[in-house]
Amino acid sequence: MRGKTECQTRARYFTFMQQTETIGIVVNGEGRNVPGGLNIGDLLLFLGVVPDRVAVELDRRIVRKAEWPVTAVSAGAQLEIVQFVGGG
Repeated sequence: MRGKTECQTRARYFTFMQQTETIGIVVNGEGRNVPGGLNIGDLLLFLGVVPDRVAVELDRRIVRKAEWPVTAVSAGAQLEIVQFVGGG
């Protein structure tokens, strides 16, 4: 079950998407339309990905978590999002 804050954030982005131009990107090999103007952190929230245990590659370059807020996702971007799973 998603927390109230996460649901509010996703609702905000769905509203934003309706009011904003969308761009086409590729995430893990799948074409997606997302709102323009997102940075990597915003994109993860929009996609419903919990950012705690993921690595992000943008156009074949790994982007450090500290750079997510200032790294824009542009039309045609190719992203790989890898989620780490614990276990043994």
